[in-house]
Amino acid sequence: MTTGTRGNTKTITVSFPIELAAQAEQLAKTESRTMSELLREAFRAYRAGAVRKRLATGKAYAQGRALHSYAEQDVEWLVDEARAELDAKRRKRG
Repeated sequence: MTTGTRGNTKTITVSFPIELAAQAEQLAKTESRTMSELLREAFRAYRAGAVRKRLATGKAYAQGRALHSYAEQDVEWLVDEARAELDAKRRKRG
């Protein structure tokens, strides 16, 4: 698949079905881009979508495991509660 390197780029040969290749070439021409630019952008978009999907999956997993469902307005109360617990532990030791 790889055919060579040049500077900080690597040349890769890719096969497309004829109709898909024609669509890609037309899109590149319409957008005044090279096929390389078009395919790099397509890969970046694909990669970004894959990252978003993994993050969403992780978020759903974390939310499913959470014991409580807190909202933004709960943050101050939670911090105060945590600090009070720490102060109580320090007083016990000290």
